[in-house]
Amino acid sequence: MSEQKESSVLFSLKELMNLEEDRIKQEEDAKAAAAAAAERARLDEERRKREEEEARIRAEEERRAMEERKAREEAARLEAIRQAEVEKARVEAEQRARLEAMNAQQQHERKLAELQHDESKKKLRKTLYGVVAAVVVIGGAATYFIVDQSQKAEQERLAAAEQTRQLEEEKKKIEQQAKESQAKIDSLLSQLTSAKDEATRLALQKQLDEEKAKQDAAKKAGGGGGPRPAGGGGAAKPCNCAPGDPLCSCL
Repeated sequence: MSEQKESSVLFSLKELMNLEEDRIKQEEDAKAAAAAAAERARLDEERRKREEEEARIRAEEERRAMEERKAREEAARLEAIRQAEVEKARVEAEQRARLEAMNAQQQHERKLAELQHDESKKKLRKTLYGVVAAVVVIGGAATYFIVDQSQKAEQERLAAAEQTRQLEEEKKKIEQQAKESQAKIDSLLSQLTSAKDEATRLALQKQLDEEKAKQDAAKKAGGGGGPRPAGGGGAAKPCNCAPGDPLCSCL
């Protein structure tokens, strides 16, 4: 009996020791799990802070890049406005000079036509004096000559009037074309100053250059002057009149 009791006591002690060892092992495992969890939490926190810092740095860099881009765009816009104003002033000055030259040319042409008409009247008066002096001798021939000279003078007057009219029409046409071209250039300059992106500015600048080229071509085409009055600069016709002939038109 005593041996069975002793054996039972030993078994109980052994069980208690096993239980104690299990408890100690569980406590150690719990401590290790808590330490691992704490380490993971620490690493996660460090990673979160690192990612937040990297995001902050990226956001700051993007903000600086955006500000620099806006500053460049604003500088380009201001430069485009300045260039547009300079170009507009140059075009307007050229346009004024061209119109002044056209006005001066038209006045010159009108004076030439008036001089030509006055010269025709002088020739007709001289002819009439000669005809009156010789009307008794050559009445029929004188009458024909007077009518012929009158018709020629009238034709010259009509030709001068037609040339003046053509000059007026040409001037009006050129002025209208110049106004339309200038209006288009002004519109393109206005669009260029308000353009938001580089592609639009390049397209508008191309259209502006083409319109300026057209305007320069029109200036060159119109620079040769208008029609000249008939007889103003032609070669003198040979005179076949007999000396002292009162009906001679070479006088």
